[in-house]
Amino acid sequence: MNRSPEANRELRRAYLFADMAEQHLATLIQGIHDIHLNTGDTLFRHSQPAERFFFLRDGMVKLFRLSPEGDEKIIEIVQPGQTFAEAVMFMGTQGRYPVNAEAVSESRLYAIDQKAFLNLLRESHEASFGLLASLSRRLHMLVNQIESLTLQNATYRLVAYLLEQIPRDVKTSPEVQLTTPKGVIASRLAIQPETLSRILAKLRSRELIEVHGNHITVRNVHALRDLVHLPPQD
Repeated sequence: MNRSPEANRELRRAYLFADMAEQHLATLIQGIHDIHLNTGDTLFRHSQPAERFFFLRDGMVKLFRLSPEGDEKIIEIVQPGQTFAEAVMFMGTQGRYPVNAEAVSESRLYAIDQKAFLNLLRESHEASFGLLASLSRRLHMLVNQIESLTLQNATYRLVAYLLEQIPRDVKTSPEVQLTTPKGVIASRLAIQPETLSRILAKLRSRELIEVHGNHITVRNVHALRDLVHLPPQD
């Protein structure tokens, strides 16, 4: 079965491939592998040799580290349309995954061989410069996330997270379905689960949101944006 058109459409969603030339992307697609994970399945472990990076087609994957005491610290929640573990492809044969990866829900992924990707970059200056531009945009986004986690309070981080879940063209009464478990969201935002519950309760008491289990209705988008000083969408 020729999966190139479908894979092309899917991979274009990721920053790494969004601007890649058609012939280069077609070359990569020829060597990708499909992976299916059930909830709780491990994709790779910390310090395991890194030979591939990944694109999440659907589902949810968490990247995390374990403290010496065994506590789990979530580094990132990977959503559909995102790539991850791509940085290790520049570490050569000594590259190892710096985190653990585990499926939060049933997930499907593409695995991309790092050697194939590096060969493409060696053969094409255009592909190399395109990758640098994509990585620069990604770095800028991560710096903003670090600033949010270190400089802003817990309410700011949660409100910003909720607003990120709202489609850009929705302006009033959007509904947000928290498919990510609340405990995972709390860890991702570096707040305690009970703090998350208290903030949701406070926002509900101010009539900014309604909460029914994992289902949240945003009653006042503009007021939430005011809390984090975001401009309204055009």
